[in-house]
Amino acid sequence: MRPDSTADGDRSATYAGGVFLLFGFGTKHEDLGPGAVRACPRCGNTSQWARVRQFRQFTVFFVPVARWGRRQLEICGICGAAVEL
Repeated sequence: MRPDSTADGDRSATYAGGVFLLFGFGTKHEDLGPGAVRACPRCGNTSQWARVRQFRQFTVFFVPVARWGRRQLEICGICGAAVEL
């Protein structure tokens, strides 16, 4: 009989090995500061808009590996409508 098995053949106590991989995918927004003061086409209010850079990214162990679909937007501070620059 082998030392890592029991008399009835149960080998559940041994480690079979394996790989643990942690990855993610999503859309991120990076704040670029204040944008222009303009009237919103959706809510009609005039306010300071926020300028952001939006991109999609793929991460492995929380480290960005690839980014694509970058674009700059201005977002209404009242209703959240976005206009691409």
